This record gives sequence, C-alpha cells and structure tokens, in this order.
Amino acid sequence: MLISTPSLIPQRQRLALAPALHLAYLEWGTAGEPVILLHGLADHGGVWSSLAQRLAPHYHCIAPDLRGHGESSKPEDPAAYSFEAMVADLQALVAALGESSVHLVGHSWGAKVACVWATECPAQVKSLTLVDPFLIQRLPAWVALTFPLLYRTLPFLQLLGPFPSEGEAIAKAKTLKQYREWTPFQSAVFREGMAEKPDGQWGSKFTIAARNGIFQEVIKVAGLRRSLTLPSLLIQPQGGVNRTAWQLAPYHRYLTALEHRVIPGHHWAFLSDPERCETEIFTFLEQQRNPGTNF
Repeated sequence: MLISTPSLIPQRQRLALAPALHLAYLEWGTAGEPVILLHGLADHGGVWSSLAQRLAPHYHCIAPDLRGHGESSKPEDPAAYSFEAMVADLQALVAALGESSVHLVGHSWGAKVACVWATECPAQVKSLTLVDPFLIQRLPAWVALTFPLLYRTLPFLQLLGPFPSEGEAIAKAKTLKQYREWTPFQSAVFREGMAEKPDGQWGSKFTIAARNGIFQEVIKVAGLRRSLTLPSLLIQPQGGVNRTAWQLAPYHRYLTALEHRVIPGHHWAFLSDPERCETEIFTFLEQQRNPGTNF
C-alpha cells in the first residue's frame, strides 16, 4: 500500500462491472463531497495518494485504476479502451457509491477523460480540475503515423518494459522526470505500478493493448466540444505539455468559469513538488464548498 498516515490509510476496493470485468479503486474516508481523482496514461490511482490525504478530512476521495491500468481489468481488445467505455466505468462507480454528481480532478490523459465526461453529462460534474491535460482536442488521422516514435520516447511509456530485473526497472525510472528525485513518495508510486511477469521479467501493469487502444481513441475524440459553465481549474506547470496559446485556447473557449493557474514544475508537478499543486487544488475545491470565503 502507498505511503499514508495511520488515520488516512486508503481502502483498496473493487467494483464488478460485468463478467470478467472489474474496476479497482482506492478510497479515503466516506464523508464529505465526493472527489474522483483520475490518473494519466500508464499511471494508476495511487499517484493521488498525497493529495487524497490532504483532502480526506473534508472530502470523500476515490482514485480508480482506469481500465488497462493498475489492478483493474485489462481487456485484450484495443477497442475496449474508448472514452465511452472509460466514462461508463466511472459512471457505474459513482452510482455504486450512491452519488449523483462529483468533483473531478484529472491529470494528462485522465484530464481528457474528465473533459469528455463533463461535456457529455455536465449535470454529473460539480467542478472540473485539469492538471496539464494531454492532447485535449481531436487530431488529424496522420498523427497516428507518429505513434511508433511516441511509444519509444514519451516518459510515461518508458516503463512498459520488459526489464530483466526489478533493479534495472528502478534504474530506468530514476532517469525519467516523474521519478528523478526518487523521493519515498515517488518510489512508492513507481512500485505500485510495476509487477513481475510470469517469465521473471519486470514491467508496468499498464498493457500494450491499452496503450494502442487509447492512442487511437485520443486522436479521434475532442475532449471539449461545447461551452461548460461548471467551475473549472486549469493547472499549467511551466515545464508541462501545454506551453502555447494554441494549446491553451480550448480551455478558455469552452470553460466559461475557468480559473487558470501557472505553477513551477513539469508534467508530474504533483509528484515532484506536491505542496504547490495540492494547494491549488485544495483551495479551488474549498471555494466550491464554501463560496465567498477567502483561502
């Protein structure tokens, strides 16, 4: 289990969705407004454990392993990884929790999942927090030609492996920006996302089928397609993937109640410098919980 204080140890839960299909998730507390925390591509719900511990005294925090990731089911058919399927999984989770609407926090591809959900079902989303979203809009079909290069170079895909040993997997992780400081938190997140394979090699719990299916889906679907009036926060790390006016334009166009915060750090600012990123998210959520109060 990931690092946590004794009073805030997350509970590992499992929701059956269909025969041979389940969604695993971490849950902190059961009181307060629900906050669903969505990880990025090739990560898992445990990346949010530090934030969830900070929020848990006031919020009911749920961090799922999205299908193809972590401890959740991993269908072998790439077509199983559509945004429609991802949102349906999350809606089933919310229903099982007895909730009708939730606050959404998403990172990278998880932020795009959050945007698709909010666009299709805005009544189910109380607020939307986006941490350095990745490829938020629809892209030309020719972009698929670049996938082989992206698969080799994107930092969040470098741990698929296989690696001959756990030690070699750790050595690789320490070269990647999301784990470069190798703090106890980063080490715990890394270990939670890795597994020994049947042949004795090591690699990510994320699967090739999920990678292929998600990348095909990302270029076909726009995360934001119409105006949303719900309270929204965009967190833009200075060294993140959103650096140009062109990339930032969709958020300002479609999110009419948007707060835009620029913070230090890179794409995984919540792993390298948790305090600053978590403060922005906590403050924003508290503004929704206690309107008119200064924080």
